[in-house]
Amino acid sequence: MKRITTILSLIAVVTLTSVSCKDKASQKIVADNVESAVSRDEADKKVPVMTFEKTEHDFGTIQRGTPQETVFTFTNTGDAPLIITDAKSSCGCTVPNPPKEPIAPGEKGELLVKFNGSGQNQVTKTITVTANTAKGSEIVRIKAFVQAPEATPAGPVK
Repeated sequence: MKRITTILSLIAVVTLTSVSCKDKASQKIVADNVESAVSRDEADKKVPVMTFEKTEHDFGTIQRGTPQETVFTFTNTGDAPLIITDAKSSCGCTVPNPPKEPIAPGEKGELLVKFNGSGQNQVTKTITVTANTAKGSEIVRIKAFVQAPEATPAGPVK
């Protein structure tokens, strides 16, 4: 009796499986889904590209404590609006100020960088700009040779 039940159960499973798989996969495709996938894939190909005129600025020799600033000019050479979400420097002595508005394709933007002149001898600072580019971030650098102010002689002055 158990064998007959097992055999009938097995036949029922095989029959249900073969009946449910008779539909061809190509008949299950919805045309609207294909069209939306194609348009989504085309939109994914459109990304902004942040192209800087220069990626490094050298302030040269400066006196310690003398504030400096420079502007990194860039162009969106991609085919989608460029949105900068963050700009951070490698230390607190450097403050980047990126544009707040999206940069349209073909348009220029400016990244203002202020450096307070701290440090000693040769200093290099990096600024990481986070944006919606393919890489996700861009890096620019500033550097300077920082000299100590003229030392005053110790002792009484005549």
